Parts: sequence; structure tokens; C-alpha cells
Amino acid sequence: MNATNAVFYVAVLIMSVVIHEVCHGFMAEYFGDKTARHAGRLTLNPIKHLDLFGSIILPGILVLSGSGFLLGWAKPVPYNPANLSNEKWGTFFVALAGVAANFVIALVFGTIIRFSYLLPNSITGADFYFITSVIVAVNLSLTIFNLVPIPPLDGSKVLFSILPWSFYKYLMIIEQYSFNF
Repeated sequence: MNATNAVFYVAVLIMSVVIHEVCHGFMAEYFGDKTARHAGRLTLNPIKHLDLFGSIILPGILVLSGSGFLLGWAKPVPYNPANLSNEKWGTFFVALAGVAANFVIALVFGTIIRFSYLLPNSITGADFYFITSVIVAVNLSLTIFNLVPIPPLDGSKVLFSILPWSFYKYLMIIEQYSFNF
């Protein structure tokens, strides 16, 4: 992989993760928690969301080493489940919002690829297919990875929210001791 492609992969990953996190914040605000807004994190400015290790160092090492996969994260958008109008279902939808955002991005760009035959040939060169397929692959990977039901990933919040309330309380306890990205 050449340097230009590597930079593009990392840029797509960063922007996809930023959109993921901002969607968490907007959903939390919809359910009544303004923590993300007060922290200035409801912005698509990647600088506000970058985690030095998770957004720059780790993806850079993986790309430069030719690992074949890309992993990274941004600072989680802060929200307080106690501020949500419905703590259990609010947490469910806040967790699902980021995953859904990545899925929708993959779906939109996948649809563009699918119907690219309708576009002029001057637009649909090899670069077009490379760019759109990278966006689809990164966002599908983020969707699947974030649905793994292990704290602090979104899948654990989704799973524990659909279980009885007593299990949800255990999630809050487990998350206190989990590795937070």
C-alpha cells in the first residue's frame, strides 16, 4: 500500500469514527442529556475527537507495518445515563446511534457503487471505486466491531438494554472496570 492510500484509509477511519461519536452525542441530547453539547463535542471537527493513541499512533503503526487490517478509535463522546429521560432505553438508542451511523454510511456508498453505471464514465474510474469501496469497508467493519457485546463497545450496551433491568445494572458495574477507549 502506498503512502497516499494509507493516509486515505486513516482519514476515512477518523471521519467515520467522528461521525459515530457525534451521533452518540446527538441521540443522548435527544433523550435529554446535554453533556456532549456542554463539552463542545457535537462537532464534526476531528481535532475535538482525536485520541492520540487510538486515532493517530495505532492506525499509523498498523498501516506502516502492512498488517492487513485497520483499528482505531476516537475519544468517546461524554454522556450521563442518569440524565436520560429513560435510562435503559435511552442508553440502548445512544449506543445504537453510532453503529447505525456507520451502517448508513456504508449503505449509502454501497448504493452509489451499485448504481454507478448510471453515472458518466468520467466520474467512475478506478479511483472512484477505490474511494467508495474503502468507505464501505471501513464503515461495515466499524459496524460489526462495535456490535460485539463486550464492554465498553456499543454491543454490550445494546445487549444489556434488551435484557431485564437487573442485567443492565450489572453492565454499569462491569463498565466501571473495563478498558475504556
